[in-house]
Amino acid sequence: MSQFRFARLALMLAAIGLNAAPALMHSASAQDKTAPADAAAQPKPDTVRPELFKLLDSAQIKPLMDAKNYTEVQNRIAQAEAFPNKTPYEEYVLNRIKLSHASATSNDQASIAALEAILASGKLPATDKPQFTQALAGMYYNAKNYSKAIEWFKRFQAENPNSDAANAPLVRAYYLSNDYANAMKLLRPQLEAAEKAGKTPSSEDLRLYASAANKVKDDAAYLYGLEQMITYYPNDDVWMDSIYRGVVRKPGFSETNYPDVLRLEFAAVKVLTPEMYTELAELALKDGFPTEAKKVMDAGFAAGVLGTGGSAAQHRKLRDRATKEAANDAKNIAAGEASAAKAKTGAGLVNLGWAYVTMDEFDKGIGFIEQGIAKGSLKAPDEAKVRLGMAYLRAGQKDKAISTFQSVKAGGGLSDIAKYGIILANHPNPGGNNK
Repeated sequence: MSQFRFARLALMLAAIGLNAAPALMHSASAQDKTAPADAAAQPKPDTVRPELFKLLDSAQIKPLMDAKNYTEVQNRIAQAEAFPNKTPYEEYVLNRIKLSHASATSNDQASIAALEAILASGKLPATDKPQFTQALAGMYYNAKNYSKAIEWFKRFQAENPNSDAANAPLVRAYYLSNDYANAMKLLRPQLEAAEKAGKTPSSEDLRLYASAANKVKDDAAYLYGLEQMITYYPNDDVWMDSIYRGVVRKPGFSETNYPDVLRLEFAAVKVLTPEMYTELAELALKDGFPTEAKKVMDAGFAAGVLGTGGSAAQHRKLRDRATKEAANDAKNIAAGEASAAKAKTGAGLVNLGWAYVTMDEFDKGIGFIEQGIAKGSLKAPDEAKVRLGMAYLRAGQKDKAISTFQSVKAGGGLSDIAKYGIILANHPNPGGNNK
């Protein structure tokens, strides 16, 4: 997260340096021309004595700065520092010049010192204080003094409760100081507010939140971060991690639902592991869906994951078997329609429908699955609904897929699979196998 820097600090410092100085200096020229010439004489409140004014007159300083004659500016600053008995206002004016010089010469430590002195002077106009406070916090942040950055960002927030300008850098300051709990505590409401408002949170915010949660071993918070990532910035890694943590590893998961987990992963993820491809293909063959097995194996070969290494021969053998059985199934599948329709339960119709779906005959397949669910007497009716939701998803019928997934309430991982099915329907992973 260290790449988050205040790139506009130079502009900010320039804006709050000499730009305001002319107004400050003019106050000096307005003082009584008969004032004593003694350098030690006390000036009127919030004015600058003529002898000091000659050194810090912005009409002379600005051309020097524009010409990058920083040596002469530093010489004037040194003379002004030696000036005796300076008033708080004169110190304030001098620090404004110091800030401009330090900013122009990229002297961060001097900029920090000048900013702190300006803010502590009590002379800074209230309208300018937020900008100076934010600049000081930013200087500390870029200097990696995160404890001081946090102090000043929090002060900015306290003094400017209606501004969210300090939120992002404060979160990062907490994170980079290893205070992950506070980083999460501050960032979570921001993420939830963005979601509620229909706004897209930044990818960096989500990655930072998930990383912080992972570091403090808050599994629930980490899963929230992952789920937000697959919602807004889906990719293979976060999909795999989300499904593993949000389905397989959750208490109560039933291994009987593992084939549907693999189907979800196949739909959501562009490239699976070799083991996932072969396991899903083998389970599909075992359950009587050879066309699904063939498509899975073909995808693994196309991705360059299967057919290489020490298991290449086994991969080819499994693909050949799936290809052969898929061809036979395509010839004979219609013969099973009558027996499925006469069966006492809807299980045969659901399986027949899914087989047709894997052959891309979506209308026919979806129709049979719906008939099977309506017929009833299913051992796991919500499993059939998950299958129907996936069928709608493959057919590109997003709204029906979502409404079907929303009806799934059973445990054992089915409702979790359905939840991720809804996310996938709304936010498909570019390049995934959702077809």
